Amino acid sequence: MFQLGCVSRVCFKNEILSGLTVALALVPEAVAFAFVAGVQPIVGLYAAFMVGLLAAIFGGRPGMISGATGAMAVVMVALVAEHGVQYLFATVVLTGLIQMGAGVLRLGKFIRIVPHPVMLGFVNGLAIVIFLAQLQHFQLTLPDGSSTWMSGPHLAVFLGLIVLTMLIIQFLPKLTAAFPAALAAIIVVSLLVLGLQLDTVTVGDLASIKGGLPSFHIPEVPFSFETLFIILPYAFILAAVGLIESLLTLSLIDEVTNTRGRGNRECLGQGIANTVTGFFGGMGGCAMIGQSMINVNSGGRQRMSGVAAALFLLIFILFASPLIERIPMAALVGVMFIVVFATFEWSSLRIINKIPRTDAFVLVLVSAVTVFTDLAMAVVIGVIVSALAFAWEHAKRIHVKSYDDEHGSRVYELNGPLFFGSVKSFLELFNPEDDPDDVILEFQHSRVADHSAIEAIDTLAEKYIRAGKSLHLRHLSAECRQLLKKAGDLVEVNVLEDPHYVVADDQLA
Repeated sequence: MFQLGCVSRVCFKNEILSGLTVALALVPEAVAFAFVAGVQPIVGLYAAFMVGLLAAIFGGRPGMISGATGAMAVVMVALVAEHGVQYLFATVVLTGLIQMGAGVLRLGKFIRIVPHPVMLGFVNGLAIVIFLAQLQHFQLTLPDGSSTWMSGPHLAVFLGLIVLTMLIIQFLPKLTAAFPAALAAIIVVSLLVLGLQLDTVTVGDLASIKGGLPSFHIPEVPFSFETLFIILPYAFILAAVGLIESLLTLSLIDEVTNTRGRGNRECLGQGIANTVTGFFGGMGGCAMIGQSMINVNSGGRQRMSGVAAALFLLIFILFASPLIERIPMAALVGVMFIVVFATFEWSSLRIINKIPRTDAFVLVLVSAVTVFTDLAMAVVIGVIVSALAFAWEHAKRIHVKSYDDEHGSRVYELNGPLFFGSVKSFLELFNPEDDPDDVILEFQHSRVADHSAIEAIDTLAEKYIRAGKSLHLRHLSAECRQLLKKAGDLVEVNVLEDPHYVVADDQLA
């Protein structure tokens, strides 16, 4: 569990340098998300350190970066504003416990039910969110505390440094792969700003990142049911948001690296990270797609890169804050713009007219909801819409072929799933008054899926009973027979053979 993944010197070097690159990008993100949540910057930095470290060690996806995130920060705002930061720490502890419970119950595998259009919408929407988040850095803070957009020389210098950063990241790998391009770009642009004494926004203009070691303390809240009722709804929302973003990021990194992470272990890792973070004064967090992409693109594929990023961040907080605070924001914005281009699925623009209209609608819908609300809501809406579209499409596919067998019985071969969406069409396929006395309903190419299907079969059986005729069900699977137990008094179940339906399980997740 604790193996960091490196056995060679080259791997060790790549992981360390990639971790350093990620740590530099984590600083402004953690500070910004702390402001979003309404807490002090050091609370966000502690979360980035502890969540990043523990998730890297215990999580299920080597190379994935975790820390304080905007998706969770927006949920925390109301709690902090109404009850204070100590209630936030208690909520983060409970959030972690819920996430660990999800891991123990092996719920991580259910991320596989997320349709591909939802995944595309997720990454596209998140790329847009990352891009929009960088626009705040194009503002200058005035002496009276208000902000204004850059213009004139300030804007020209800022844009020039961003372009230089992006060019270095784009073209340096063509010359050498021995050094992470993003880290090289940050160093070159920082030295250029310092050497030419350019007047531009730096990390220190956001806030001071200096602090001490995080210390253990139990959240100072009343241990009562009233407190539990306050924090429990927030904890469930934070746990869901954190796991959805983490598991979707895990799936994305799986695709990029052509490897496979372990969803249930990631749930446990995120839970451990958040529980510990709450006891050490951090705001909690989850996987970060932007920083994970930076890490993977910089060569970080093992746990060591995540551990290194967290430890470098701690070093920045304890010893190197004056140096880190002089890094120009333009360099970090340039890095994030590259992440935006790498994250956005440009192929989705080419295929949007070639895929089914429902899938295209879901893709656009999830992207829009991600931008205007939050990731968890977008994914839930996308899955629901996709499920409803699937149900509607399959509801139209049920049909029967009828014939009389050698015994004079009327046989109806049912094709298509029998479920809530298809029961109305199913009942319209039969006319008991015109059928012979013995009717067989053949389920070899169909299955009973839910309670609505059971009720439909009961209704059909009652019609045949009222008409003085017998209805037999044939070739039902074991699952179907189990569902039809309550219908046993109304219909005669005659199973001649059992098609086996196996529910997918993931023993490795």
